[in-house]
Amino acid sequence: MNDPVNLMVKDNFQFWTDVTIRFSDQDPLGHINNVAYAAYIEAGRTMFLGSLLNSEQHASIDFILANVNIDYVKEAYYPGIINVGTRVIRLGTKSITTGYGLFLKDSCLATSQSTNVFFDTTKRCTVEIPDDVRKALVNDPLQGSQPAVYTRNY
Repeated sequence: MNDPVNLMVKDNFQFWTDVTIRFSDQDPLGHINNVAYAAYIEAGRTMFLGSLLNSEQHASIDFILANVNIDYVKEAYYPGIINVGTRVIRLGTKSITTGYGLFLKDSCLATSQSTNVFFDTTKRCTVEIPDDVRKALVNDPLQGSQPAVYTRNY
């Protein structure tokens, strides 16, 4: 998982989240504003990470965002549907770095990486990645068989 992955290639992803471009995502230049891309990535990130933890088995464990960066590749315009591909880039002891490719049809609009830290919401401290989650990610870093279902209980 530590080899560089070209996030601009659709075939490097199997976990997808579709996000509808809203009219309000446009800026005065008429293209999708950079802040909207961050929201699209957030949708992909929360669907990917939210489906990893069984909310009953890991009731007090969640994720906190430690870092996110975005590389803008190409302009996009309203209307449309952004396909956000998500995959594991790196697993740490307590953290996971995920990579994203944002596509409109076959055209890559942006790439991103973020690091999330596993966090115990009761004790208010970082924790190691649970063994069952680590095993699932090591066995299938693309999580292609994982349903895009958000399972956190807030």
